Amino acid sequence: QVQLVESGGGLVQAGGSLRLSCVASRIIFSINSMAWYRQAPGKQRELVASITSSGWRNYADSVKGRFTISRDDTKKTVYLQMNSLKPEDTAVYYCNRVPVLPAWGQGTQVTVSS
Repeated sequence: QVQLVESGGGLVQAGGSLRLSCVASRIIFSINSMAWYRQAPGKQRELVASITSSGWRNYADSVKGRFTISRDDTKKTVYLQMNSLKPEDTAVYYCNRVPVLPAWGQGTQVTVSS
């Protein structure tokens, strides 16, 4: 079964930055599109950013120009650099494949204070 382990979250003031990491195991990482998702309290999980195996990136409108997704296939790791963070970015962040796999990781909490 695929395992996804997210890290890098924390508490940051508005305008600050964080870099999230997600290590995937038991998956042929290099051929898969990967993505970051987030779920805020009381809201549905949403797609934040995705990256294909060839490096094409796509972002939700709410994070364009502030977040950057990248990947290192040698480390089976996908990253999310988050700059100019806003309180509305507060959520638990998860990584998964595109399309998603049934098993999700534990996520990493991002809290942005105003």
